[in-house]
Amino acid sequence: MPVSRLGLVVHQARPLAVQAAGVVREWCKKNDIGCTDIDVWKEHEHRRGGMAEMHHAGNPDLVVTLGGDGTFLRGARIAAKNGAAVLGVDLGKVGFLTEVACSDVEEALEAVHHDQATIEERMTLTMRASRPLEIPSGIEALLRYGHGPALPPPAVRQESPEADGWGVALDVTALNDVVLEKLARDHQVSVGVYLSGRLLASYSADALIVATPTGSTAYSFAAGGPILSPNMEAVVFTPVAPHMTFNRTVVAAPDEPVGLRVLPHSGQAAVSIDGQLRGVLDPGDWIGVYGSVRRLRLVRLRPTDFYGRLRDRFRLTDAPATGIDGDPDPFFRPISPVPPDLAHLRLPPPPDNRPENPACEVEPATESATESATGPAE
Repeated sequence: MPVSRLGLVVHQARPLAVQAAGVVREWCKKNDIGCTDIDVWKEHEHRRGGMAEMHHAGNPDLVVTLGGDGTFLRGARIAAKNGAAVLGVDLGKVGFLTEVACSDVEEALEAVHHDQATIEERMTLTMRASRPLEIPSGIEALLRYGHGPALPPPAVRQESPEADGWGVALDVTALNDVVLEKLARDHQVSVGVYLSGRLLASYSADALIVATPTGSTAYSFAAGGPILSPNMEAVVFTPVAPHMTFNRTVVAAPDEPVGLRVLPHSGQAAVSIDGQLRGVLDPGDWIGVYGSVRRLRLVRLRPTDFYGRLRDRFRLTDAPATGIDGDPDPFFRPISPVPPDLAHLRLPPPPDNRPENPACEVEPATESATESATGPAE
């Protein structure tokens, strides 16, 4: 996919990200490609919604993120608005979403520009609500203490008529999850949970998570939910610390919406989208979360070893009783072409003997490189 315009999201607090941004800008200049920094802010400044940010950047066809998974999510919410591809440069601590090491930035850009990269599509979520979302000013200051400025509440999509019984359609694209959570530490939120329009159960919990397979390794996993292959299509519902016997995750089909209605005697509840506070619901309000027609397009330079990365990034350890056996041999040890009965399967990529994220040379950090706020820590 030849690149005509590039949007750049930089974690300004990471010197390596600032250095890599210079490489990206120089490459764009050399190839006569427009380059715009997007989702840039300082403390107490307003941030734009995804659609407004996309228009401000001139509708780039490639978004490059320099940071960790949090920085990637900042770029993803913008790229999904017009189907732009996203290339994540890995400078974080976990890195399930980011793709390349900072030392490989220019090589990656060349591969994308000359159509030598693979585009992998991921499922996203969108939502409707009983009313447009709002964030009371006092609550925003409390919940976002110590963080950068909040995103504005999601805009209402134009195709959504008022008072039609289906709520209002919101301009939301979530790659990881939509979370409904309590506001008061000593007061759980009470929520009726519906699957495909039918009541599943009424929960009293700290939070309720609706995640994609991509988001199954994020908050949902921390709350005890299962890990799903990112190649799946599914909607994952996970309660957080529910005060009830039934505390299990439910994995629904991608066309089965999850409804969350705040019950009359519950307190208020915060709505977060990919970790960003976007609204507050009162008792009686509801949101419906479901698979979106928008897909996120991820740039991949080589086959992704999701399960190898899972073992490495989560530092999975083997059972002590197996220690005497040492590391198991590889499952497949191919010395010939793939047999016909296996040709339709996803098989491990060939071994990559390069360091997964080699260190980059970096000049000493200057004060200007780290003084501005950049949102999520990763």
